[in-house]
Amino acid sequence: MTRNQLILTAVGGSLVMLLGAFAFQYIGGMAPCKLCLWQRYPHAAAIVIGAIALWVPGRTLPLLGALAALTTSGIGLYHTGVERGWWEGPTTCTSGPIGNLSAEDLMAQIMSAPLVRCDDVPWEMFTLSMASWNAIASFGLMLVWVAAARRV
Repeated sequence: MTRNQLILTAVGGSLVMLLGAFAFQYIGGMAPCKLCLWQRYPHAAAIVIGAIALWVPGRTLPLLGALAALTTSGIGLYHTGVERGWWEGPTTCTSGPIGNLSAEDLMAQIMSAPLVRCDDVPWEMFTLSMASWNAIASFGLMLVWVAAARRV
């Protein structure tokens, strides 16, 4: 495969991973936890990096794409450890903007926010959670990015 074909493959893989996450969220009704959201950002970065790398020669951008894929793979491994009870996850939670809400409106916002724990596994296939599958697939994408960097 050529450098650009490898980049397109890696970008396509990240795009599929993001679309899958959005499908689980918006079609399947599974609200993401904090770690799930963290795993999305490097995929988005890899897509942008890939779009630029198609037009800019050199190894730097494919290596940045590899770093993005390795980052989301690492977050996926960390999330897997949290799900399996190997270590604790983040203790903080997030909420929408407070702005000029009254106390009643703020309480209604808090009570209507979905409670999504990072140590719960809402879906699994072959005993592996979405975080585990992300870690595996993203590691593979990292290898594709490295192959693209070697094709300069």
